[in-house]
Amino acid sequence: MRSLQVVRRGGLSVRLAPASVLLGALAWILACAVALYGVTVGDYPMPLADVVATLAGDGTLITYDIVVRHRLPRALVAVGVGAALGLSGTVFQRLARNPLVSPDVIGINAGASAGAVVMIVVVGAGSVAIVAGALTGAALAAVLVYAVAYRGGFSGYLLVLVGIGVSAFMNAAASYLLTRSDRNEAFRAAVWLVGSVAGRSWPDVLAVAVALAVGGPAVLLLARQLRLLELGDELARGLGGRVGLARPALLAAAVVLAALATAAAGPVAFVALVAPQIVRRVLDARSAGLLPASGVGALVVVAADLAARRLVSPYELPVGVLTAAVGAPVLLYLLVRAGRAGTGG
Repeated sequence: MRSLQVVRRGGLSVRLAPASVLLGALAWILACAVALYGVTVGDYPMPLADVVATLAGDGTLITYDIVVRHRLPRALVAVGVGAALGLSGTVFQRLARNPLVSPDVIGINAGASAGAVVMIVVVGAGSVAIVAGALTGAALAAVLVYAVAYRGGFSGYLLVLVGIGVSAFMNAAASYLLTRSDRNEAFRAAVWLVGSVAGRSWPDVLAVAVALAVGGPAVLLLARQLRLLELGDELARGLGGRVGLARPALLAAAVVLAALATAAAGPVAFVALVAPQIVRRVLDARSAGLLPASGVGALVVVAADLAARRLVSPYELPVGVLTAAVGAPVLLYLLVRAGRAGTGG
């Protein structure tokens, strides 16, 4: 059993597990350290002292251009996207009580991708419209999955099966648009669909910041309701849970987190699936904590991006390629493990 401490401030009470807080703090420290190191490496290597001096306003025009305009936005997008996906995946898995449920498995990311592709290849829009398209596509996918899969309660495996169908439909729609679009726009969309934080700018940082500013506090404020919903609807109601309001609110927050993360970096695969599972296994806990899941998600993305930049130097892989290569075996492991356990979620 994990020891819990309750912190009360006025009418607000927060339950803290020391092990969860420690893991979250450690993950965030490592994520920030890796991100800062990533700012120093590239075609123009820079000592950490020069990076710090540039951020303090004492750098040259060259170091300012490299650090502030190119490398720092990339690092911040990687951290923010990982944190948003880690939080989103944790909410989905805990609501469905199934480790296979995540926004990239059940079609949320595919919906965001389809919406963004519409804006890129049909409208020819910029960053703001791409964000709006991704959010709209993710919302449509979420509503469709929820409407089909919900039958008086959540079934994890039904959610996964419906989500696979929705993902296939959304991916087919995006592929069709690519085949009917201008070559340059199709190439732009195809590169985005791989999932990458290369070439990201401050508007992309803003999209991730909005996701975390909107979805993060909402999820944290509803953390108690999330714990109750994990027990099942009937028991949650008996313990005072607001099932009718809490679940849609949590789902909306998780969709916003996944959609805006996808809008900023493309569909970075399997981070939302893997991060909560790492936390559960490290803490030996039934449920992944929100703080450590966000930190582990951030660490996974920044570490994968750094590895993708250095593995095949001087070339670099999109971060989505590396996360997919690592995440796919994890998904297969979870499928096999769930099958042996005979649990349907």
